[in-house]
Amino acid sequence: MSANTTNEQLAINTLRTLAIDAVEKASSGHMGLPLGAAPMAYALWNKHLNINPADPQWFNRDRFVLSAGHGSMLLYGLLHLSGFNISKKDLQEFRSFNSKTPGHPEWEHTEGVEVTTGPLGQGISMAVGMALAEKKLAETINVEQNQLIDHYTYVLCGDGDLMEGVSHEAISFAGHLQLDKLIVLYDSNHSSLDAALEQSFSDDIKMKFEAVHWQHLLVEDGQSIADIDNAITKAKQSSQPTVIEVRTVIGYGLPEIAGTSDAHSDPVGAENAKKAKQALSWEYDEPFTVPDEAYEAFSELKNRGKQLEEQWNKNVSEFKRAQPEKAQTLEDFMNQKNPENWNKTLKGILFDDAPLATRVASHKILNALHKDIPQLIGGAADVSSSTKATIDDSTAITADDFSGENIYFGVREFGMAAIANGLALHHFLPFVSTYFIFSDYMKPAVRLAALMGLPVTYVFTHDSIAVGKDGPTHQPVEQLAAFRSMPNIQVIRPADGNETVGAWKMVLEQKTKPTMLVLERQATAPVTQSQGQAVEGVSRGGYIVSETEKPAGILIATGSEVSLALEAKDTLAKENIGVNVVSLPSWELFEAQTEEYKEKVLPSHLTKRVTIEMASKLGWREYAGSEGKIMSVDIFGYSGDTEDIMQAFGFTAENVVSEFKSLL
Repeated sequence: MSANTTNEQLAINTLRTLAIDAVEKASSGHMGLPLGAAPMAYALWNKHLNINPADPQWFNRDRFVLSAGHGSMLLYGLLHLSGFNISKKDLQEFRSFNSKTPGHPEWEHTEGVEVTTGPLGQGISMAVGMALAEKKLAETINVEQNQLIDHYTYVLCGDGDLMEGVSHEAISFAGHLQLDKLIVLYDSNHSSLDAALEQSFSDDIKMKFEAVHWQHLLVEDGQSIADIDNAITKAKQSSQPTVIEVRTVIGYGLPEIAGTSDAHSDPVGAENAKKAKQALSWEYDEPFTVPDEAYEAFSELKNRGKQLEEQWNKNVSEFKRAQPEKAQTLEDFMNQKNPENWNKTLKGILFDDAPLATRVASHKILNALHKDIPQLIGGAADVSSSTKATIDDSTAITADDFSGENIYFGVREFGMAAIANGLALHHFLPFVSTYFIFSDYMKPAVRLAALMGLPVTYVFTHDSIAVGKDGPTHQPVEQLAAFRSMPNIQVIRPADGNETVGAWKMVLEQKTKPTMLVLERQATAPVTQSQGQAVEGVSRGGYIVSETEKPAGILIATGSEVSLALEAKDTLAKENIGVNVVSLPSWELFEAQTEEYKEKVLPSHLTKRVTIEMASKLGWREYAGSEGKIMSVDIFGYSGDTEDIMQAFGFTAENVVSEFKSLL
């Protein structure tokens, strides 16, 4: 045992025994990581982490990410001992329904939790986004005399995090940009859930990280606070991101199973819990005991945080006097507020009657908006020239210059989406982009954005079989249905430039969920009568884009297929058959409307309906009704000319007419 002081060791063992007691009481959970990693967590929090438990949202605080989120009891113990609003009763309700201490940490559910973690690899990847946000915001706000933005992002990760592919993407990106205020504590315990680590993982961690331009430090004795403290101090002096490999024993103190995969999770029983506490020289019999000395050991953190925030607030006051414009930008960031003129900018974006792809319309809108909204930042996974998700009059962020607003993510789709979550957690409004088919690579990170309610914008293009010659590998079929089934996400597939304006308006008005813009590659004719009609219609998720006095039925479509519906309407009119055409760009927004409004758009007595979308039929029966027809794509596509493929699947105005007439 290294020479930790008596109070330090007592505080560490308090963290350990709280984990033992909570997992035993809950009859589930993971005590292995807290038992092994408690010393490094204590060293970080007490010696380095700049936070203020009295004000958990202090803007310039350090961020701590427990990427190995299954070890949540370690974090809950730290929060309780540090003075956050986590009571001993909350610890006793670990994993209970609706408690403050769920099985994995949840952002905005538990005070002091910076990010929702649990899916391994994503925590460390989101932390890369947080570190990037700090660098970018420091470049935007700071002046030589007043460095207002100056904080670190710390991560505690395990072997599983470093095995997941997304962590490789993010680590490579962080090294490329030299995010020197990112420090990762790696709980190197030579164990995974199934077996000893050598059964599945033999990477040379030092060579791996140094190969992607990180500093690697090794702490051989994971029980020594002094050694861990020295390593973190050295990491903070580096011009590179740093990984500190800390050798630990999983399930430290558990009889017989310490150091083995059996210590990863699950309760150990009352007798073994008692023996573990004896091995830790724990003198208290009552479960969830927290000695006064353990609370006192965290007093340095509380005092330090309070003093640092008080000084920071004084610096902000001085900054407001000296730099009023930059101070307003900072205030907008802190309050997640859009400048007042952004809506006026949107109204000024006009499109003529020429055919236009919605990806091109989105590009025009984005380039107009960014001038008013400094929070807007992003890029694509190496396809920005094709998706048009780029800001023309700005540079790209590089390791030497963070002043740009474009991010070249490289071919790292999953990492890009996770990094965007980190940017959003730091109050940016990130947009990320790729072809819609590659949303599959990103889905776990999109799901976390929706779960956390983060305002990330996904600009997905090449939205259907109309991709053509790239073939079925690049033609999304099931993706729309998959994302429409996801809770708390806006999926919008606009039909023309005006609807795309409406879609971006919904992006900027929405602060509690992500938005997915599903855009076409091919140019199509305008379908809306005015920007006002389109913006209002998109805000409601669906609307009558073209109405007939005595309709025999309804043609319902999204995206480029709305133009097909309008062509079919004109043909049907020549045969004295009237139909309404409904654009339904967002099911989620439409379902949020009143029953009265939905009945107005889709009158129940109009049962003759044809739905038109070049994607899976899943979900369309809701709108087609029992008597309607669904025009869809339910096999993988083909490679060939766009027109040939659309004709092969029946997506022509003539076939829409035929399908509708078959209902009469």
